[in-house]
Amino acid sequence: MSVTASSRVSWLSSARAVIANPIVLWGAFVLAHFWLGMLNLYATGLPLGDVSIVYKFWTDQAIVAHFWVGIDSSWVYPIVAMVPMLVARIFGPELYSSTWLSLVMLLDAVALGMLTGWGRSRQNVAVGWWWIGFLVLLGPISLGRIDSITVPIAIVGALLIASRPRAATVMLTVATWIKVWPAAIIVAMVIALRDRGRIILTGLVTSLMIVAVALALGSGLNVFSFITQQTSRGLQVESPISNIWLWQAFAKVPNTFVYYDTTVLTWQVRGAGVESASALMTPLMMLAALAIAVTAVLAMRNGASVADLLPSLSLAFITASIAFNKVGSPQYMTWLAVPVILGLVANAAGHGRPFRTPAILVLMLAALTQAFYPYLYYLLLGLNPVILLVLSARNLLLFVLLGWAIVSLWQASRASSETLALADEGTWLPVVWPFSAVVTPGLDPDLKKN
Repeated sequence: MSVTASSRVSWLSSARAVIANPIVLWGAFVLAHFWLGMLNLYATGLPLGDVSIVYKFWTDQAIVAHFWVGIDSSWVYPIVAMVPMLVARIFGPELYSSTWLSLVMLLDAVALGMLTGWGRSRQNVAVGWWWIGFLVLLGPISLGRIDSITVPIAIVGALLIASRPRAATVMLTVATWIKVWPAAIIVAMVIALRDRGRIILTGLVTSLMIVAVALALGSGLNVFSFITQQTSRGLQVESPISNIWLWQAFAKVPNTFVYYDTTVLTWQVRGAGVESASALMTPLMMLAALAIAVTAVLAMRNGASVADLLPSLSLAFITASIAFNKVGSPQYMTWLAVPVILGLVANAAGHGRPFRTPAILVLMLAALTQAFYPYLYYLLLGLNPVILLVLSARNLLLFVLLGWAIVSLWQASRASSETLALADEGTWLPVVWPFSAVVTPGLDPDLKKN
């Protein structure tokens, strides 16, 4: 080997050693969150507007006027969403925005710690780097919405699925009562895992406890109002279906335009056929979810392993819920990180299908989202053709990702020769429980019974 080639190999080995160092990873994590925090506080486009204005206003109503959304009135979010909003007031309303960003960083740190074994294992360091890169590529929106609270909770829940499925269900159910999307992972668990009875029971008991508290506080049926609040919305400009009317508005088709809905506080499209499309989107989303579920059940009956099935199924459900959503807010991209992390971790442990392709696609989706939101969002509202092309490319890529997830489910049914990961090989998600010294927890005894 030549001196130059030897030096190059040595340099690469040193670089890999540095990147694999947990201290470097955590340093990058902190820097990324400080960078995103600064963007949220000072970048153009008011990326933290929902937090600093809307969320703070709701808490002002509760603390000052004693009027609680979700209790005294209907609300667009599930009732537990008020908890992190109130926690952000712990240092006073003047520091509301910075406290919110600190809270998100703390939750993300817990998720990264669980992911990387609290520095005692380097197996998932590369996955940690992927997540940090995803956050930076997505930009300030990755920290600046209620979704940023649910993502780290869902990551921890996903990492606990193999070793502690009931604890995972509790975590994911609580996250669902903050923002509905983690329910997709619970449904995937019910389909893919044999312990589905206990998973359903745990989710129901956790939900009943939350509802009971809300009812005791006097919510009445308002505790379920987030369901009806969403179904009555129009087509938000970022949703994939809205591309049809955005391009029509650009072409100056009569009576087709972008407007601000003061009721739900979002920019929406109006034009011929919008109301019909809006009414069809939710049933279409449900049909897509049903088709995905049927595909997964067929794959499972053909002998697909849990490690093959669960990450792809979770990704398919979540991607479909974005692709066929009439809202399509930029922060929805944060949801995609959870199934990708689940798939990457399973594959790093030697189980499941390679997840490199969806990991790359999701990074591209993140970058394309930051390309128009928040800094150039005004150009989207102004129907700038370049920004419309960026949005259209991002929305098209969502369907590419959905197609990959569905094909992966179908192909999983051919992997019947692989031993079921949860049945014979112990946990395939090696994480460290914060209160345990065991690096790789054993399989939950209740799963072994099945």
